[in-house]
Amino acid sequence: VQLQASGGGLVRPGGSLRLHCQPHGHVFSLRSMGWYRQAPGKQRELVATITNSGRTAYADSVKDRFIISKENAWNALYLQMSNLKPEDTAVYYCMADIRAYGDPDENTYWGRGTQVTVSS
Repeated sequence: VQLQASGGGLVRPGGSLRLHCQPHGHVFSLRSMGWYRQAPGKQRELVATITNSGRTAYADSVKDRFIISKENAWNALYLQMSNLKPEDTAVYYCMADIRAYGDPDENTYWGRGTQVTVSS
């Protein structure tokens, strides 16, 4: 199983972007998905998570600006980011807790990341 993230780019402060993460491979079950980010010189931090029942959680810094959602039919994950600020600049990574076909265990998978730059 591989996760492919897309949708990053350069945007002005106050602008919006929508990130997309798509698992590829033989997914038997998927428990939760989420977005993390890592700014230069900083540790990777949680942005938002969503469970397979739709329960969401957000970092305080993005509440009321970002919305995480999931399309269950395709296991697609989205992050709608609005009112972006320069401090949102980071590489954004998607993750998913997946049990693959033929694998008795659940594992956490990570995408390669997509760059989001907020600058005027």
